[in-house]
This record gives sequence, C-alpha cells and structure tokens, in this order.
Amino acid sequence: MASSLSPYRLAKARDVYNIFNIFNALSWNLLVGSIITLFSLRLGASSTYIGLISAMVYISYFYLPLGKILSKRFSIIGVFSFAWTGRAICMTLVVAAPFADYSGRRDIALLLVLLGVAAFHFFRGLGMVGNNPVLSELAYGPDRGSYLTQTQIVNSAVTMFGSFFVAIVLGREPPMYLYSVIMGTGIAFGIASGVLIKRVPEPPGEEEEKKVKLIAVFREALVQPGLRLFMVIFFLVALASGVARAFIVVYAREVFGHNDGMVSLYTVFGGLGYLMTGLFIKFLVDRVGAKPLFIVAVILGLVSMLPVIFFPAGAVGSLTTAILFLSLLFFMINFGFYGAENIAQTYFMGLVPAGKMLDMGIVYFMIFGVAGAGGSFFAGLLLDLLAGLGVSHFIAFKILFSLMILLTVTALILQRKLKPLGALSFTSALEVIFSIRDLRAISLLDKLNKTRDSHEEEILLGALHDTPSRLAIKGLLERARSPRLATRLESLRAMESLKTLNEDAERALMDDIINNPFTTAYISARILGNHGCFAATPLLRELASSTDYMLAGEAIIALAKLGDEAFRPHIEKIILKTKNPRLRIMGVEAFGIYASSNSLSVLLDILRVADPPPYLRDAVVLAMSAILDTQNQFYPILVKFIEDPSLAATLALDEAEAAFEFYNSNLGGRRRSHKNTEFALIAKHAKNFQAAASAYAREKKGALLSRWILELPDDPEHVVVQVVLSEAVLDDELSAHDRLRLLIIHWAAYELRQWTKKLKQ
Repeated sequence: MASSLSPYRLAKARDVYNIFNIFNALSWNLLVGSIITLFSLRLGASSTYIGLISAMVYISYFYLPLGKILSKRFSIIGVFSFAWTGRAICMTLVVAAPFADYSGRRDIALLLVLLGVAAFHFFRGLGMVGNNPVLSELAYGPDRGSYLTQTQIVNSAVTMFGSFFVAIVLGREPPMYLYSVIMGTGIAFGIASGVLIKRVPEPPGEEEEKKVKLIAVFREALVQPGLRLFMVIFFLVALASGVARAFIVVYAREVFGHNDGMVSLYTVFGGLGYLMTGLFIKFLVDRVGAKPLFIVAVILGLVSMLPVIFFPAGAVGSLTTAILFLSLLFFMINFGFYGAENIAQTYFMGLVPAGKMLDMGIVYFMIFGVAGAGGSFFAGLLLDLLAGLGVSHFIAFKILFSLMILLTVTALILQRKLKPLGALSFTSALEVIFSIRDLRAISLLDKLNKTRDSHEEEILLGALHDTPSRLAIKGLLERARSPRLATRLESLRAMESLKTLNEDAERALMDDIINNPFTTAYISARILGNHGCFAATPLLRELASSTDYMLAGEAIIALAKLGDEAFRPHIEKIILKTKNPRLRIMGVEAFGIYASSNSLSVLLDILRVADPPPYLRDAVVLAMSAILDTQNQFYPILVKFIEDPSLAATLALDEAEAAFEFYNSNLGGRRRSHKNTEFALIAKHAKNFQAAASAYAREKKGALLSRWILELPDDPEHVVVQVVLSEAVLDDELSAHDRLRLLIIHWAAYELRQWTKKLKQ
C-alpha cells in the first residue's frame, strides 16, 4: 500500500515525529525508566513489588482494545495526543510520594508510586493504538527498516544521556525530594510530547467493511502458520527480555549492594548498548533483512545472560571487578534484548499487510504485554519465594537467569522456521557482518542514497566498482535508471565487477539492452555474457545483427561466452559480410572464445582481404592461437614482434630451435634401434623441423612445413587443424603475413614439444 503522504510531506512529518521522539524518550527515562525501580527500592519495596511495577509496562498493552474503540470515535492522532498528555499528568502521584515518606507514611508512598505507575501505563495503553499505524505510515518506502531503527536510535541515545544525568544528580545517597524534581521534569517533557504528536498527519484508517472483533483478529493471527510461529517466538523473547532488563537493576542493588547513583551509572552503559544495537540494526537491516538480524540479536541476548550464571561468588566483594562486570552486563543485555525487540517489530511490519496493521498491532502488543507482565511479576514472586526458603540473592538470580536462558534457547531453535521475507540466509548474513568488503559496500550505498551531488554520485559508484558486493545490486539497479548517462555507465560498470547477479539484475539488464541502444545497451550485453545469463540467449541472438555495432559485437561475444555453438555459423556470416572494423574484431574475439577449429578457415579468409589493418591481423592471429590452445605462450612472442617487425624470422626460428633442443634433451639419447617405432618417427620430424621452419620463415616457402604438418601423428582432435594449416602455408597470399607465419611455426614447435612429452611418459 502506497503512502498517503507526498515525499515532501513525508519528510516534514518525519521531522516532527523525530522531535516528538526526543521529548517522549526524555519523559520515559525520567518517569518510569530505571529511576522508578531505584526509587521503589529506596522505599523498601520487595522483589514482588518491583516485579509488579515492571509488569505495568506490559499490562498497558491490554488497554489497546479500549484505545481502538476510542480511535473509531475520535482520530488516531487525537487519542494518541490525549493519552500521552494524560499519562504524564498521572505521574504527579509519584512526585508526591517522597513527601508521604517524609511524613512517616512509607506505605502511602509505595501506594502512590503503584497508583501513579498504573495510571501512567493505563493512558499509555490507550495511546499505543496509534503507534504502529503512525510508524507504518512514516516508515513507508525502501528505507522502512532503516527509519524504524533510526527512531529507536534516538530513543537509546536520549536514554543513555538521560541515565547519565540521573546518575550525576542522584549521586551516592540522594535526598528523596530529588526524585520529585527529576520526575517533575519528566512530566513537563511528557506533556510537550503529547502536544507535538498532534502535528503528525493522521494515518489512514480502516475501511468500515474491514473492521472486525478482537477475538476474530486473534483467530486470524493464530490460523496463519507464519504469524503464529512469530507470536510464539516473540512471546518467549519478550518474556526473557522483560525479566532480564527489569531485574538487572535489582541484581546490582541487592547482590552487589551498590548505591542508586552507581546503579544509574550502569544504566548509562545499558543505554549505550541500546544505542549500539540501534546503529548496528540500522546499518544492516535494509541490506541483510530482518530475520537473520532477529536471530543474531536473540543469540546476543542469550550470551549476555551467561555471565550471571558463571560469575563466581568470591568476586562479588571486589569493587573493581563488580563495576567492570555490571557495566558489561548492562551493556550486553540491552544490546541483545533491545535489539531483539526492535528488529522483531520490523519483522512484524514486513509480515503483516498494511491494511491489517491496526488490528494485528493490537495482537502484537498484547502478546508483548502478556509475556512481559507475566514474566516480570512471576520473576519477582520467584525471587521472594527463594528468599523465603533461605536461598541467597546470589543463587536466586542464577536460578532466575537459568530459566530465562532456557526460554531463549527454545526461541532460538524455533527461529529457524520463520519466513525469510526476502532476507539473506543466516549464514549469508554472518558472512556480511564479518566481511569488511560487504560492510564497506553498505557504507558506500548509504552515502549514495544520501548524496544529491552528481559528481559525488559518480565517485561513490566508482568506489562500489572497487568494492564488489552482491548487497549493492539493488542500489546499483536504481542508479542504472538515472537520467544521467555518466551515472548509468558508472552503475553498470560497478555491477560488472560483481561475482553473481540475481534475477532482478538480469531482468533489468535485458530491459536495458532493449531500451537503450547506442548508450548503455552494449555494457549490459557484456555483463550478461560475463555472468553466464543463459536466459538472455534468444535476445542476444536477435541483437547480434543490431545497427548498434557496439551492441552487436558485445552480443556476439556474450553468445560465445554462453557457449551457443548453434549460433556460431551465423556469426561467421555476419563477420565476413560486415565492413565495420570494430564489429569484425569483436567477432574474431568471439571465435577465439568458441575455440572451434572449424572457425580457422573463416579467420584465414579475413586475412585474405586486401591489406587488412594491423589491429585486425593481430586480433585474427590471437583468436587462432586461442583455437590452437597456445595463446598464453604465443602472446609474448607477438608482443616482441610488434615492437620490432624485423625480428619475425628470428623469433620463428628461435621457436624451432628451442623445440628441437627440448626434444634432444628428453628423447635425443634414446637408442637408434627403434627405427620402426614412434621414436624413430619423432626423431625424423625433429631433424627436419628446423629446415622446414627456416624455408617458411625466411623464404615464405611452405612445402616442407606443409608435409611436416600432415605427417604429425593422427589425432582426431587435430585433423581439421592439420588440414587447414597445411594448406595455409602453401597459400602465397597468406604466407605474406609475418604474424601468421610466426604463429604457425610457433604452433608446430608446440606440437613437437607435446609429442616429446607424451613419449617421455
């Protein structure tokens, strides 16, 4: 479903939402972040109480159906704004709690905290009904995953700096009124966020006929295997995440005995983990896909809990060790589990059609609520139960985290069956994550998407050519449709350096061949041939006769690389008929790629044309050397000849002499008694070779060499070659070409060497 906003309005709405996101994150961090847990612990709250207020975060999702009812009566944005303002105002109850404690009524203070947090999350639940529709509307486009993650990065950055501010303000043993000051500031930010959200455009509502009851929505979600599996996995991950992130604050406070300021400082590292996972996901999600990153995040969450199980009791008393351990623990748990929750939402939005987002979003958040609330509440009960049984806090947390590890492992096993949704496989994703080349390519693509400068665009495309990565295909295809020829050329050049192409790329290249002759079509034809795109064969056959000679030539070479032997005779006709020198050269190169001895006669006919240009003669003899399977050895000899053409005879006779010495050093010492054997035959050939080569190289007389060639041992693979070359050396017109004489003598020397090697074995 397309966005209802134009690109300009979408960008403007995103700017407003980004500001709202900052105020919202500040409000959350100063009202119900780790500060509320620390405040409750200062008031003497039990683990069950902590579990209960932690559960309130997730219980809020149960109020989503009520929010949906309100959204039918009022606008979604209106409900969103009212709820966000209301939730902030409700926290004035918590602001009053320190004063109840000062008056000696700690029970009243704890009750005010509980009521304030409960009311906060009640209004939050009402407003959350607009979260997914608003984000879905703002995240429209190819950068969906990147934008969603960007909002989470803002949250995490604000959380980190907010936590640092709280840690500095609270210090070691802060007076209770400081909590009121901090939370009062959070209320102000919360009210501001409620006002700001009203400036975001209203997302599209549901059509009347599509509205269904909540029970029907749950039923629809459960009957879809892919969505049902995701909900089970999400439930397990959310449960483990909620418990781990909520109770590490209690863990640091109760097991290690660290003060409020120190624990707040650990939450800074937690915020850093949240920020880093956001940057990590934003960088990769649009290139790798949500599923593999979801798996990676869950693995990191699992690994982050293992230190709690294996941390030795003797190290608890070491302040330095405890600080380093808890800093890393807060960082890793937030890095893994926040990442898992965030990428889960991205995966969910890709799994659910836009028209179902409001209803399915309620199901999503209610699953989240059941998992988080149930996990937090029962984790608190478990800790209090173990404490009642005399189990130390140290051991109790090991038991709790062991259960969370078990749930996470179960989720990890189930994740393998999730739908890919166009993502890379897990193995391929890991290759990308640990590949410097792929990561650099992603960075270049991000810069390419942001640039508006055509010169910089060309530079970045050139850099992508030097950093070939399959992840670049999508971005390169977009630039291949640019109105600027230079940009299209650079993007195709970068695509040419890739090892493999996907179906979209092959299809786009074939479209380019059809639609862009005389510009970029010839490059696309070359790429298809180099990458073995057999589906393009019929199209390339058709374009081998194109009036665009560059395209025709590249099509011919591509067909040769694709091994289209059936079309080779047609190419021979095209090359003999055309007067275009470039097309002739490309056709000659194609014959070398085909490496069919049947093409030797055609190549010789090209040399019979009156005074062929040097570059054409070079191309012909190189193609012939490829057919004769001696190109690698002949090329350096041809280069020497071109540098000094007067050396033609000398170079040819050097070849003959070197071949005779090779024979002599390997078989020359054999006994002469083998007169009737193949040894006697090669001895005769070796003896006669230099005279035959000299007559042909110096005097252009090929009779001796023709006979020498015909008397080579019978070999079915060389019959055509022997016949063609034995006749060529007798042709006065062909013998006038120094390059050809040099090639034929080189080939004869090569055959003598091969014959010698065979008999020596």
